[in-house]
Amino acid sequence: MNSIAWGLCAAVVWGVVPLLEKSGLAKVAPLTGLYYRCMGIVVSSLILGFFFLKPKEIRSVDVRSASLLVASGFLASFLAQLFFYNGLKQGETSRIVPIAASYPLLTFLLGVLFFNETISVLKIAGVFLVIAGIWALKVG
Repeated sequence: MNSIAWGLCAAVVWGVVPLLEKSGLAKVAPLTGLYYRCMGIVVSSLILGFFFLKPKEIRSVDVRSASLLVASGFLASFLAQLFFYNGLKQGETSRIVPIAASYPLLTFLLGVLFFNETISVLKIAGVFLVIAGIWALKVG
């Protein structure tokens, strides 16, 4: 598969998952829901570690890279997910998911700031479209 196909597969899964989460949170507090979601992550990491990775590959990662990846896992799979679950529990999936999914806007800005990534007219247009979309969802 090429990169676009992989991206589309991720979009399909990420598009379905919030519906499962919203349904799962119907009778559950967000923090309890997050606990069960994390259980899925633990099971996934065990499967990954036992069946797909070699111990040598795991040990070969330098401390800085491992630390950055563990921090990203904590932030994305725990902290951001906790915020998302609270929003999902209280609001409509059709509003919360697109707003939460506006993170590429921040990523774009931080990429320009910290990695000297290029700015183009199309990227700026995309930023304005994201901002307009968030505003439309907020007032709509």
